[in-house]
Amino acid sequence: MGRVGSLTEVLCAYSKYLCDILLCNLCGWSVLHSLPPHICVTKQHNRISLSINSIFQDPRYVRTLFGVQHEHSFLCQSAKKSEQELKDEEMELFTKYYMEWKGGKKSDNLSYANIPRFYYRLPAEDEILLQKLREESRAVFLQRKSRELLDNEELQNLWFLLDKHQTSPMIGEEAMINYENFLKVGEKAGPKCKQFFTAKIFAKLLHNDPYGRISIMQFFNYVMRKVWLHQTRIGLSLYDVAGQGYLRESDLENYILELIPTLPQLDGLEKSFYSFYVCTAVRKFFFFLDPLRTGKIKIQDILACSFLDDLLELRDEELSKESQETNWFSAPSALRVYGQYLNLDKDHNGMLSKEELSRYGTGTLTNIFLDRVFQECLTYDGEMDYKTYLDFVLALENRKEPAALQYIFKLLDIENKGHLNVFSLNYFFRAIQEQMKIHGQEPVSFQDVKDEIFDMVKPKDPYKISLQDLINSSQGDTVTSILIDLNGFWTYENREVLVASDNDNAADVDDT
Repeated sequence: MGRVGSLTEVLCAYSKYLCDILLCNLCGWSVLHSLPPHICVTKQHNRISLSINSIFQDPRYVRTLFGVQHEHSFLCQSAKKSEQELKDEEMELFTKYYMEWKGGKKSDNLSYANIPRFYYRLPAEDEILLQKLREESRAVFLQRKSRELLDNEELQNLWFLLDKHQTSPMIGEEAMINYENFLKVGEKAGPKCKQFFTAKIFAKLLHNDPYGRISIMQFFNYVMRKVWLHQTRIGLSLYDVAGQGYLRESDLENYILELIPTLPQLDGLEKSFYSFYVCTAVRKFFFFLDPLRTGKIKIQDILACSFLDDLLELRDEELSKESQETNWFSAPSALRVYGQYLNLDKDHNGMLSKEELSRYGTGTLTNIFLDRVFQECLTYDGEMDYKTYLDFVLALENRKEPAALQYIFKLLDIENKGHLNVFSLNYFFRAIQEQMKIHGQEPVSFQDVKDEIFDMVKPKDPYKISLQDLINSSQGDTVTSILIDLNGFWTYENREVLVASDNDNAADVDDT
């Protein structure tokens, strides 16, 4: 078979033999000129038909041209398709149009084309090259951010410019600056300082000055604080192995361990105690900032809380003894907590049993409460390790804090219903009553105590107390002390006598 022509060639061939086709219609059957191999003409029942045979059987090359009695007919036996071929063609067209609809054919006016990419898959453990690339890129990014911060020389220059442009009169010994001079200093201080010289910051620091000025010292302290926060964030981000804005427990441990040599107040610590100190310090961060126990803390949360300030306060070589005793991160505080743990550990196995823990503090915690501690907290063969002990200490020493109340509330909620009802309160207070009998005291009626607790908390539901009710009442520390500690209950029961005694002692001191 010869070459199959285009549609134009076929139509031209048809025009060439048009006269012969008409002659065939008038004179009966006659043999026409030799047609191209892909065109044949037939006459049947007073109808003339033209058939274009293509070896590709492409429907674009098949056209019904004309017929007698106004019937447009076209018979092409070689172009007929089987049922399977039709199904295949239908599936091909369906696939084509579906892919175009799904996105195979892109449109120039799609809204999602303008949405920036917001998810980047983290490299897998076996993708070593991608991990190294990510680490290097993060290091370069943090270095660039660090160079954008003001250094000591630039801060000194800023102070000099502020002092030079102060606006009279002074308020006492405090220099002031008005908005006009404030903008002049911003122009001279350099591009790094531009972010601090805005109308918003000036208005934020403006406090009832009759001349519309702000304190130079307050503004400079604001700049110093911002620079310190950015420096600290960059420093913490260096330990963020995952690069997701979180620090895991091991990350924070590495940060504090490398920070110890820079804190003069910790110079006296022996290196053998470093691991216990780091554990003690890290535990406070995770107890208060990770209440859901996810094992990681946001860097933003670390910067927002005061714990890092307390830790870096140890850089002060002249820190008072009183400040050290109240600072959880100081050497005396860490040694005190660890020393108490060693004193409780009578069998020297490095763990605490329930009997050993019962001597904690004044030794007046109820057995029922201690049972709940060992039921709910992580233990090893029924004994408590140092980390679990630190959570216990942080909860009992900070009972006013929501995280501490959450810890104790979980122990008091024996039915795991998310609230304390009369049964729960009675369950714990019976142990207080038993201890009172042991010490020769007359037990107090539970009904009276129950009414006082509900009066103090004022819960939304008059029959049960939720954790949020305890937190909102600001009486959570008192309520928990009444239920778990005989000494705490005695202090509450004799609060009026104790207040009167304190007033008498204060009067005696004034008289002397």
